[in-house]
Amino acid sequence: MKRKAAETGRKQEVVPSATSVALQQLELPMMMATEAIRKGLLAFVQQMGMLAFREMLEAEAEEIAGPKGKHRTERTHHHWGTTSTTLPFGGRHIAVERPRVRGKGKGAKEVELPSVTTARETDPMPQHVAEQVVVGVSTRGYQRSLEPVDEELETRGESKSNVSRALIERTSEKLDEFLGRKLDELELGAMFIDGIDIAKHAVIIALGVTKDGTKVPLGVWCGSTENHVVAGALLQNLLERGLRVDAPLLFVIDGGKGIRKALTDVFGDRAIVQRCQVHKARNVRDHLPQERRAYVQRQMREAYQSKSAKTAKKMLLQLASWLETNGEDSAASSLREGLDETLTVLRLGPPTTLCRTFATTNAIENMNGTLRRVLRNVKRWQGEAMIKRWVALGVAEAQRGFRRVKGHGQMNLLLAALRSKTEVVEDRKVA
Repeated sequence: MKRKAAETGRKQEVVPSATSVALQQLELPMMMATEAIRKGLLAFVQQMGMLAFREMLEAEAEEIAGPKGKHRTERTHHHWGTTSTTLPFGGRHIAVERPRVRGKGKGAKEVELPSVTTARETDPMPQHVAEQVVVGVSTRGYQRSLEPVDEELETRGESKSNVSRALIERTSEKLDEFLGRKLDELELGAMFIDGIDIAKHAVIIALGVTKDGTKVPLGVWCGSTENHVVAGALLQNLLERGLRVDAPLLFVIDGGKGIRKALTDVFGDRAIVQRCQVHKARNVRDHLPQERRAYVQRQMREAYQSKSAKTAKKMLLQLASWLETNGEDSAASSLREGLDETLTVLRLGPPTTLCRTFATTNAIENMNGTLRRVLRNVKRWQGEAMIKRWVALGVAEAQRGFRRVKGHGQMNLLLAALRSKTEVVEDRKVA
């Protein structure tokens, strides 16, 4: 009986039915035929496109030099054979046979056809390379990521070295655009400042928020550490590019002392500072044993969700006293340090949605997340210039997904609070 039960309980092997085998045998040829049709259609479209392009070049040559084989007394140019020219096509370069036109008379030079000039000036390859890289394609794998072309076309520019040169060209353009843009027309209401470590360099990035809630990347600066000298250089660069700070401006930072000191040195009392509540809670948590973390985190969260800064401060100070009573002096000191600056936005009294938006550095942290995703493609860094170029590329990629801050429709209330409370400079002495 036991043997029969064991045999019955054994898992039976699944044997494919004749119908499923037949379906698989039918699907494979269909898939192969579909792929062949796709490649054939792509090759046909490419052939028709190249044929139309050549006809356009012939028409332009005739417009300049007149029809071949017909005498024209007023002719100023003449046909001068054909030559092979490299032009961009589908993220690569192809060799195209084009007619040549040359002016008459001694010392006359060849005239470039308008379509050839346009194609060269609007070379999409650097942009195409950058697009592929930000989605995870390596320079070595770039050629495999491209659509196949007709075998009759001679292709160039798909090697790793050419792709790298195109990428450097594109990232340099992004860097010039990012760091060279004038800021005098921006009307800012707030600014997020945060740092990110890249290849043993501290990169500090500034993200502005205009009065209508639009997020605008402002600048980037590199240094060995996130100190006040590097942060101050970034802020001075923003001022040199025309940044106007005519009224108090809300700065949201992670709590780093270097950035905080730089804000005081450059902007003085016009810098209204909000320390990130998430970073503060994380710092306190790291000083605690595992069994007390959940309770302290919950108490801090409830305090930061209070309706007034006075209530929140009272709850946080009570929590600090509880920590000291239970022997957690380092956690209590961490909580007390800069406590008032974690309540700045709550003290200004904007609507709840805006309060949540500017109480943390989440807005710039999201951008930094995109930066890290783009930067992970780099396996070997070659100095500060390369870091800046890639940061500019990552910022441009992040900016494509930017939305206005949550609660942007009530930004005027936050700005009014900043204007009416110019004396709001947090008292660093915690009672």
